[in-house]
Amino acid sequence: MLHTTKGIVIHHFKYGEKSVIAKVYTEKYGLQSYILNGVRNKKSKNKAVYLQPLSLIEINAFHKEQKGLQKVKNIQLDIPFTSIPFNIHKSSIAFFIAEILSKSIKEEESNEKLFDFLYNAIQVLDLKETNYNNFHLLFLANFSKYLGFHPQTPEINDNLPLYFDLQEGCFVQLQPYHNAFIEPPTSKLFLLVFGTKFEAMESLAINTKQRKMLLNTFLDYYNLHLSNFDNLKTLDILEEVLN
Repeated sequence: MLHTTKGIVIHHFKYGEKSVIAKVYTEKYGLQSYILNGVRNKKSKNKAVYLQPLSLIEINAFHKEQKGLQKVKNIQLDIPFTSIPFNIHKSSIAFFIAEILSKSIKEEESNEKLFDFLYNAIQVLDLKETNYNNFHLLFLANFSKYLGFHPQTPEINDNLPLYFDLQEGCFVQLQPYHNAFIEPPTSKLFLLVFGTKFEAMESLAINTKQRKMLLNTFLDYYNLHLSNFDNLKTLDILEEVLN
């Protein structure tokens, strides 16, 4: 039976001579694999635009429960990008986030709140004209809410030391007994990122060195709470472009 759903392209790969298989996080069915026949024909070259990482699409497909590969009847852009494909900084962030999603999302079921968060966040990246170099940090901070390990964020007190316990996922005043923690004042920067919303992105005063350090800290944090999260292929490119 044919069904229509919005989706977010995570990645795709070649299948046979003329087709591709696309991994898409959908509004109605969670993570799905779709086969698109004939996409690599000369007549269908324009459809390659639909399969760029994080593309916001609408899919009309034959959805079958308990089937690993769904067949697409029609695919089109739901909201065309205005800047991501044409801006190397934004496209590098997009490739990085797509890989984060690939390693983090496994569920083949609907999660409306997560889908809405991702859909809106991607549009923020596309529409933001300046001061978006910290977008990926804010994304990782907010995304952790939907993965189940977002920490409680206490008020910043400059008179008290503040450690972030990566293992337990919380800010504490006493140094943890293990080695998986962040020392002050880095933990306060980490807290600052967690407390900043996308619309206040430009207020986040972080230099290049701090940005790299915070990104590595976020990845360590994710790696502790998710399985098979290491060896990100897009990390080096992202750091090189943003730095």
